[in-house]
Amino acid sequence: MDPYSLILTHNRKHLTRINEELGRALSSRVSLIEDIGSHSLLGHGKRLRPLLFVHCCHLCQYEGEDIYRLSSIFEYIHTASLLHDDVLDNADVRRKKPSANHLWGNHAAVLEGDFLCLKSSSIALGTNNLPFLKRVIEAATQMTEGQIMELTYTHNWNTTPDEYMEIITSKTAVLMSAVCACSAILSGSEPEVEESLSRFGLNLGIAFQLIDDLLDYTSSQEEFGKPVGKDLREGKITLPLIYTLARLQRLERDRLEGLFRNGHAGKKDYRELITLVNNDGAIEQIRDKARSYVDEAALSLDPFPDSAPKRNLLELNRYIIDRTY
Repeated sequence: MDPYSLILTHNRKHLTRINEELGRALSSRVSLIEDIGSHSLLGHGKRLRPLLFVHCCHLCQYEGEDIYRLSSIFEYIHTASLLHDDVLDNADVRRKKPSANHLWGNHAAVLEGDFLCLKSSSIALGTNNLPFLKRVIEAATQMTEGQIMELTYTHNWNTTPDEYMEIITSKTAVLMSAVCACSAILSGSEPEVEESLSRFGLNLGIAFQLIDDLLDYTSSQEEFGKPVGKDLREGKITLPLIYTLARLQRLERDRLEGLFRNGHAGKKDYRELITLVNNDGAIEQIRDKARSYVDEAALSLDPFPDSAPKRNLLELNRYIIDRTY
């Protein structure tokens, strides 16, 4: 059984409740909002963020009836970011099916993303918990900063590893961190518990994005749910390419940069560069880096006694490394 099938098996009850809440909160008097939302949300999503929230709540011994409704906050924010991202990237495929902007156009996709962001804020406001709401809004703000930062580095072949790490931390990891920290806030846990869970989510989120960017060079479209080499075609300079460029002679590096930045690269050039990345050791280097963040995430859970929620969180953490999409 592949890693995600195992997670599905262990979390079927939670995923059913999560999906019910996602569908329920999508209701709108505007049918197009429901159509785009159903297409974007109720498909092949892994539901990693809602699952993390549910298990962290249980770890903090919070058993409120609102767990699943509140878990939808983080999937709405995540999906909103994907809708906006696909517009920026002119993407045609998302989660193994046509993207929302491809089917309904950029204007509708952007507005749907705005609707989901506001819906998540509305649900968070319903907790009457100001620290919870503050953490959610801060995460969404940092995600937007990360996406804008990524945009400013498009086609920048001088992007450094540190700059890349800053982008993915803001774009992806801060939401994972907020997911886990918000469970502690909701349960009224001590500040040390919130900090431990915040670190867990942050390290897991960094590892998740490292593997995501690695899969863009190593997976297939059938597995990954979007075209392989998509980042490269969009001018996103991610860590696999950064590591590979650092090992090239200056003349060869400049030749490739000129070829790809000026739009002169053909399909053969993309294939050759992807092959180069796969063959020069960058992929295993990034896997090792991702493993170190997964290990650091696991250490953040050491203060918690053994329990079913802790084991579930560690299983989700291990899945980050093993996933193929």
